[in-house]
Amino acid sequence: MGFSLPMDNFENMSVKIKTVIKQVPKYSKNTDEIIPFLDAWLVGQDDRFVRKVKKIFEGAAVDKRYSIMDPIEVFTKTSFEERNDIYVREVIDLGEKVLEKALKKAQWNPEDLDYIITVSCTGIMIPSLDAYLINKLKLRQDIVRLPVTEMGCAAGISGIIYAKNFLQANPGKRAAVIAVESPTATFQLDDFSMANIVSAAIFGDGAACVLLSSHEDDDGPEILAEEMYHFYDNIHMMGFKLTNSGLQMVLDIEVPETIASHFPDIIHPFLEKNNLKMEDIDHLIFHPGGKKIVQTVESLFSSLGKNIDDTKEVLRLYGNMSSATVLYVLERIMDNQPKKGERGLMLSFGPGFSAQRVLIQF
Repeated sequence: MGFSLPMDNFENMSVKIKTVIKQVPKYSKNTDEIIPFLDAWLVGQDDRFVRKVKKIFEGAAVDKRYSIMDPIEVFTKTSFEERNDIYVREVIDLGEKVLEKALKKAQWNPEDLDYIITVSCTGIMIPSLDAYLINKLKLRQDIVRLPVTEMGCAAGISGIIYAKNFLQANPGKRAAVIAVESPTATFQLDDFSMANIVSAAIFGDGAACVLLSSHEDDDGPEILAEEMYHFYDNIHMMGFKLTNSGLQMVLDIEVPETIASHFPDIIHPFLEKNNLKMEDIDHLIFHPGGKKIVQTVESLFSSLGKNIDDTKEVLRLYGNMSSATVLYVLERIMDNQPKKGERGLMLSFGPGFSAQRVLIQF
């Protein structure tokens, strides 16, 4: 006869974030170095339009961005197949590097992992990244794998939510969430729409890995609660349209205002369920979607004496790297070693439209 733990034991099972680490791609450029490429790209366009595009890049609050491709490649007309081939090759390389770094930092062996979640929405690959990582790092043959592809910027936190649920139901297990994104690979050379221009101005490429555990020997901030929130009737706001030339960005101008209007419903009931108020949160670990979203969030919380300085700094240093970006913010905050008992609220937004939230205690 088998032995099973009662359900209330699962509810008390502590899931911790063991470590988080980033990996940047090999190419990088400061924003002022990108401007000459814009001149070549926009040749023949109306002068006023060219000035407007440059102003968008210069005013995006992004000083630097990394890329899996040399800028000359980015601004060279290629087929969807050619660009996606670069995406597949580089995503596998970044994924392997970031997972190896995370395991080394945690002092875990590859075979210690029970669950692998890979996250990416900026290219297409079947088999997914996790299959390549199982082979390259010789992860266990019975490892449980979950690729998350269509959740956009929200998926880094989605991965943490899925890992937490798995670990809570399975004591003594360990999981990796690996987010690897290349919005650069989705840049459309023949698309002069505001959605393509704004996304080119705010997005960059990057990878991050979070290791989580329900093993009693592992330490790290504990996940207290997690929840998703789905906006009705806002499917048109964000996403990709699959075209013959690749993944074409869909980005509605109303995104910051829509987020702002839902903020009370996103934040307060979630905290109330955990007997907390915004005043009880010490660290805001927010996804830097772009300058306007950052300003919107900042204006909502500055009156409570809260800051999102780490969010702004990640946007400035790397741009919006889709699902990986909020994990860069988490790494910065964890590296600063918050005091024991302090709480953090993770938040990101993505296509659907949705918001994902995770409450952690250091």
